[in-house]
Amino acid sequence: MTIDKIIITIVGGGLIALIYWFFFGKREEVVNVMDDVEIAVKGGYKPETIKIKKGKETKITFLRSDPSSCLEEIVIPDFKIRKFLPLNKSVTIKITPTKSGTYGMHCGMNMYHGKIIVS
Repeated sequence: MTIDKIIITIVGGGLIALIYWFFFGKREEVVNVMDDVEIAVKGGYKPETIKIKKGKETKITFLRSDPSSCLEEIVIPDFKIRKFLPLNKSVTIKITPTKSGTYGMHCGMNMYHGKIIVS
């Protein structure tokens, strides 16, 4: 095997590993919430996924520091919540889920997403 074939094989294997990591290697970070949680709104939602208890009131506070107009609203359709998020001000939402499941949340333009897992 010549040196050029060896280099091509190594680069190809590296690209395959990079593609595998990009599509399958990312793990979703789930934050367990007891009573309240603060979600930073900056280029998305951090944490993106939270886990809360069924039947227990939970306070979710959003703090938007991203000036993007897309992120100026939070929508949680299953709880019929739609709130404006002013820049650099905290907005607290209280929810008391009655059913277990996974519920989505997103920005007003449906471009940035997060999840609420109820157990």
